[in-house]
Amino acid sequence: MELVRPSIGLIFWMVVSFSIILFILGKFAWKPILGMIKAREESIENALASAERAKEEMKALQSSNERILAEARAERDAMLKDAREIREKMIADAKNTASKEGERMLTTARENIQNEKNAAISELKNQVATLSIEIAEKILKSELSSDEKQKALVNTLLKDVNLN
Repeated sequence: MELVRPSIGLIFWMVVSFSIILFILGKFAWKPILGMIKAREESIENALASAERAKEEMKALQSSNERILAEARAERDAMLKDAREIREKMIADAKNTASKEGERMLTTARENIQNEKNAAISELKNQVATLSIEIAEKILKSELSSDEKQKALVNTLLKDVNLN
């Protein structure tokens, strides 16, 4: 039971030792401890404020990045559209050029064919004329081999000339 009921001396010495420890702590330890706690509290507040600023900056950067991405997409779409238009124009120009070149080649080929045809016809006429003259010459030689046949032919020709 003695432990349950402390004596007055024990209480006195406990109060004295507690007061001394309290005085020593108050004199030497409380100010540095409170200063460290206050510094730690300010450090935590600064860290929280920095984290909040970083969070806001991240939001700003994210919205800026989204805006830049949207601009980049719009620019890419515009470039693709321009490239498609240029490609289609180039294809149309190539088709027009090929069509004109084809028409020009066809016209040239037709002219060459016509020229070759005319040359062949002219050559054929010359050959027919040469052959006709040679045939006529052979026929006349055989027909006009005698003087009587020559006189009869001249008389016939003169009659035809007078009639016309």
